[in-house]
Amino acid sequence: MGVDQETMLEKMEKGFDPEQVIEEFEALTKDAKRVQVETLKKILKDNGEAEYLKKWCLDGKTDPESYSSCVPLATHKDFEPLIQQIADGAPYPILTGKPITTITLSSGTTEGKRKFVPFNDELTETTMQIYRTSFAYRNREYPIGNGKALSFIYGSKQFKTKGGLLAGTATTNVYRSEQFKKTMKEMQTPCCSPDEVIFVPDFHQSLYCHLLCGIIFRDEIQVISSTFAHSIVHSFRTFESVWEELCFDIKTGTLSTRITVPTIRTAMARILRPNPELADKIHEKCLSLSNWYGLIEELFPNAKYIYGIMTGSMEPYLKKLRHYAGGIPLLSADYGSSEGWIGANVNPTRPPEMATFAVLPHIGYFEFIPLRDTGAGSPDHGEPESQLIRVEPRPVGLTDVEVGEEYEVVVTNFAGLYRYRLGDVVKVVGFHNSTPELQFICRRNIMPPINIDKNTEKDLQLSVEAASKLLAAEKLELVDFTSQVDLSSDPGHYVIFWEVSGNATDEVFQECCNCVDLTFIDAGYVSSRKVQAIGPLELRILKRGTFQKILDHYVGLGCTLNQFKTPRCVGLVNRPVLQILYDNVVKSYVSSAFGKGCRVCE
Repeated sequence: MGVDQETMLEKMEKGFDPEQVIEEFEALTKDAKRVQVETLKKILKDNGEAEYLKKWCLDGKTDPESYSSCVPLATHKDFEPLIQQIADGAPYPILTGKPITTITLSSGTTEGKRKFVPFNDELTETTMQIYRTSFAYRNREYPIGNGKALSFIYGSKQFKTKGGLLAGTATTNVYRSEQFKKTMKEMQTPCCSPDEVIFVPDFHQSLYCHLLCGIIFRDEIQVISSTFAHSIVHSFRTFESVWEELCFDIKTGTLSTRITVPTIRTAMARILRPNPELADKIHEKCLSLSNWYGLIEELFPNAKYIYGIMTGSMEPYLKKLRHYAGGIPLLSADYGSSEGWIGANVNPTRPPEMATFAVLPHIGYFEFIPLRDTGAGSPDHGEPESQLIRVEPRPVGLTDVEVGEEYEVVVTNFAGLYRYRLGDVVKVVGFHNSTPELQFICRRNIMPPINIDKNTEKDLQLSVEAASKLLAAEKLELVDFTSQVDLSSDPGHYVIFWEVSGNATDEVFQECCNCVDLTFIDAGYVSSRKVQAIGPLELRILKRGTFQKILDHYVGLGCTLNQFKTPRCVGLVNRPVLQILYDNVVKSYVSSAFGKGCRVCE
């Protein structure tokens, strides 16, 4: 028999025992189907009086078959007006039986606008369960003692909605919770920075002080972490430009005048003391490094690993992160979203590119839409593809997925999202007992089609990665990239934006442009290019610092650095970001010979 949720929570309240957490997770996953049925039953019983559920006439039924036949699949657009009513203070139960007390704000980087998502104590607790589970397995392989974590975490300012609900980013809601502080203390990895550094509106000042605290406590630092790999890379790129100032602060025991927030200055004064010996040691190490290789390893001699989300849109930053890390292992964090968590990384020794996530069957009810092409007709029967009637496959349950197949994730959670299409594409690579292990592939429909092309975010990433090898041969680095589908001309074409660490010749950039075009493997794109139904790809080179301007733009809208993800395709709905890109183009190249090779493609 599995361990039900209440029993697990009661045991965790008594204290954190990693081996006990593993034992309980093993029990849950051995009986995942039963746990899923019980989880759905609990969600539907707790929220049976909610207006949303009432209108689908479940009439008290809580079994999966009745649920899937009565309640339709939904997207955020379906819930948006209901969430707005909650935010405005509606007095009756709309999505949940108990009142929603907090609203989460998504980053807005994926779709160009920030979403309101209901958040409650149950989601905070599922977050802690994910943290405990992955830590327990991680601690088996990389045990840590009493120490500290250099955690590049940032809490944005919370505000109140019209109805008086607190609203903030998902990370802010979690970091401000007592459960988070308690869990980090249990896992012996409290953040080395004081709360005043984490919860400050100016992330530039916060980042500087995170770095300073890390160096002050360098011998105690056992983990380097942030929500996303991008944030860690950004932090150490910043270190490259401020390290001498940091050394001066440590040598003199005085905080840089760049820090102007009084609460930070007061907090830092409690831990900053003159330490010329440490300052000289850090200064010497920085001067001795070759192109900053192994920087993290040199700064933090007792660090066991670097931890953060490193899959999906974070993979392009792994090369730079490994450069900084030297010999310190990179461990990918767990799989979730602003809407809630899905799976834990229980195989931490796998490289981030191969990370998998075992679904926790008690933190929500999960369904999966198969992504195999299905339809009433088939090109083999002579019908044009455009005339085929596409029938979307029915979702399958958590334990009914097949190894090797790709699916879109559908979530029902404890905060009022029912049969919610997450928009994530995952691949089932195996099972942990009876719960599937998922590999994150990409966000669905990030890149809109021009003709019959179906390029994904992953396809773009692989093509850019192939072309960037041409830069590496010139000892240059691709700092970041994004794209646009340009339909202003006929035929439409893809525009790729690159920020590069230095200058290359026109010949090199032209070859890079050709290479990106040639390495898209989607059959629809290839055939469309050959018949000129899609125009030649365009590569635009940006000024240095362009992606910093994009980051600053999102932070100005309320996004935090640890929540930020570079948008991989910028649509017309995101005109401010497009304008930043357009204003910072220094060179442009058009693919010159589709079908011909390049050094990388051959």
